[in-house]
Amino acid sequence: MRQFLLAGCSFGLVVLAGCAVGPDFKKPAAPASGLYGQGNKLSRTQAVTGKAEQDAAGQQGGAQVFHVGQDIPAQWWTLFRSPALDQLVRKALANNPSLESARNALSAAQENRLAQQSAYYPSISGSFNPTRNKTSRTYSPVPNSNQWLYTVHTAQLNISYVPDLWGGVRRGVESATALRDAQRDQLRAVQLTLTASVVQAAIDYATLKEQLDTTQSLVELQRNLLDSARKQEKAGEFSQNDVALQHTALAQNEATLAPLQKQLEQQKHLIAALVGDTPDVPQPEFSLKDFTLPADLPVSVPARLIEQRPDIRTAQANWHAACAQVGVAVANRLPNIQLGATPGYAAASIAQMAAPGYGQWTIAAMITQPLFDGGLLRHQENAARAAYDQAASDYRSTLLSALQDVADTFTALRLDATTLADNAEAATAAGDSLRIALAQYKYGAISQIVMLAAQQAHLQTELALAQSRADRLADTVALFQALGGGWWNSKESEAPHNPSWHPDKGLAVLLP
Repeated sequence: MRQFLLAGCSFGLVVLAGCAVGPDFKKPAAPASGLYGQGNKLSRTQAVTGKAEQDAAGQQGGAQVFHVGQDIPAQWWTLFRSPALDQLVRKALANNPSLESARNALSAAQENRLAQQSAYYPSISGSFNPTRNKTSRTYSPVPNSNQWLYTVHTAQLNISYVPDLWGGVRRGVESATALRDAQRDQLRAVQLTLTASVVQAAIDYATLKEQLDTTQSLVELQRNLLDSARKQEKAGEFSQNDVALQHTALAQNEATLAPLQKQLEQQKHLIAALVGDTPDVPQPEFSLKDFTLPADLPVSVPARLIEQRPDIRTAQANWHAACAQVGVAVANRLPNIQLGATPGYAAASIAQMAAPGYGQWTIAAMITQPLFDGGLLRHQENAARAAYDQAASDYRSTLLSALQDVADTFTALRLDATTLADNAEAATAAGDSLRIALAQYKYGAISQIVMLAAQQAHLQTELALAQSRADRLADTVALFQALGGGWWNSKESEAPHNPSWHPDKGLAVLLP
């Protein structure tokens, strides 16, 4: 028996050293282009040039500089210099159920990979079967005992081994490994999406709060103007039409308060859901002045982007898994060998099993070759090849979408900086115009219509300025997300650019 096992193991090692059928997966080449569109020149972007515009734009009005090749920190959200935001993101990473689900999916994928590896080894099971038997008197009694009743105790091992002649098992393990890698990158994608969503939700909350505060200030101003208009109407200085116009403007702006309050409350609920809380749990307050616009922005060339973006890595791993499945399908159509052995003992009592002469064994080998299955295996191979082509197309689609995301982000960073400068200048001018109009209106130098026009212009410029400040923050968040989020700099993860990095070194549990 020992010689059989040694011979079987030796044969298995020889077989495992052979080739594996099916195509070998080749890592796709990096994009040849080094830019993200002709209009996106990777240079210094000046956002605000004048002091008055800088003061109007606030902390989101500074210049941002692109640095080609600069790395991204794993905790990139700390660059906004908001302690409350940092605590909120950490809470989300610790409590978000979607992230926990992705971690569990990764654990399941790892166990499936280990289960697939079990096919490398022989399968061994043991059995013990005691039976009580009676022989009919039609036949002779049991030999050597001259009894019609007898007991048989049978203990044996069932050993089977299927050598991996064509590499089908290896291709299966290769596919399971690639799927594990895909799930690991999917976990990174979920974490990146979560952190970006939390930061964006905080920015949106601050934007809505500023819009609400601006609108409330204007409503209060218009109420005062309406009271003044009514007094002047009694004095005969204003007509009823002037009062009605002021009342209409007040009502129109008051009507915008409830929708803004609704959006603000819903934004609180969104933040609570992202961090794993129920809607009734209080969340931190944010304002736009709490966020500092990062001045230095990293730029990853496309050749590095494919190693950094979790969605590109996931698509590549799925492509690899589909490639390995072609080898599995080809191997299933080829001849196969199954080796088996059943060593054991059969005796009338358990004590006799220790005595010589009661041992028994069987050694067998079987060669199988599919002859007719209605085209099942052939169509399965064709389906595997079609799935491989589909995965290749999905990878190219994901890559193009990623490049588009980065290009769109650079465009937004460049043009939204210009928009903020323009809106800051317009807000300054509108503020000056409103102050002049208020003074003139107080002394009756201008009409009600002119005053209402100045109010409306001031409201529009203030709201546009707040939105422009938020857009610059959102564009920066989108850039960090588009470039991969810096997960490779996390202490729980191996860097993709490290030559010694290998996917089998361990699982990356991405915690703050």
